[in-house]
Amino acid sequence: MNKKQLKFIFGSFIIVVSIGYLVVTGISKTAVYYLTVSELLSKGSTVYGEGVRVEGKVVGGSIMKDPYTLKVDFKITDGNKDIPIHYEGVIPDLFKDGRDVVVEGKYAHEGVFRAHTLLTSCPSKYESADKSQFKTS
Repeated sequence: MNKKQLKFIFGSFIIVVSIGYLVVTGISKTAVYYLTVSELLSKGSTVYGEGVRVEGKVVGGSIMKDPYTLKVDFKITDGNKDIPIHYEGVIPDLFKDGRDVVVEGKYAHEGVFRAHTLLTSCPSKYESADKSQFKTS
């Protein structure tokens, strides 16, 4: 091999390693863990300040919206444990008591989950239409 080929191989190796490093560090910084309420609370202080996603149902009667801002406080549950959520942002139309939601944010030392993303899921049970409504000719 001559010097040109060695330089090309070495340069290619450096570029591939650099791209690999950027991909790995980018994924690790944006990766978000998905937990239930009980899993989050069982981890305790190890998740303080870490970005996580938590799934649960909105506890009935817990929604407190600020009528002048885009702030809402509520609780979610997994059936075993509850956690208070503080969210600031556009509230989805389907957000209401008993709805399955996914919140993304950070768990604070005060025991409040500060969400920056609030997602609601569509109802999972769809009832079929009454078949007598449809007449066959």
